[in-house]
Amino acid sequence: MHGLPEKHRSELKMQAKRLVPMAFVADVARSIAFYSTLGFGVGDTFTPPDAEAPVWAWLESGDAQIMVAKASDPVIAEQQAVLFYLYTENVAAAHEALSSQGLQPGPIKTPFYSPGGEFRLTDPDGYVLMVTHV
Repeated sequence: MHGLPEKHRSELKMQAKRLVPMAFVADVARSIAFYSTLGFGVGDTFTPPDAEAPVWAWLESGDAQIMVAKASDPVIAEQQAVLFYLYTENVAAAHEALSSQGLQPGPIKTPFYSPGGEFRLTDPDGYVLMVTHV
């Protein structure tokens, strides 16, 4: 929290429970097959009603997890981007705590995979953190 006044550093704090990366891929089924060779099993998937293949998958191997989601644009290996998901028990309280520390979290949204809500937060290097419910 560098750059913040000392008084903001000791106030409300968010406590992340887990961090799970989500990588955008060209083909979710192909990624599931690839990660299965590394010992990852499918924990969950989402296939839209009008689609034949999944557009999102949760993969896990012991304590390791990764999400893969179908990219909306061509996947260019040299330009890969990753979202880091941080899980917390109270999304609204985390949003308020981060805002009170002078950060600028995005609005809370409730997509299909996050009915308890989630919001974006960008770190100083431009990496996107998605804060969502446990």
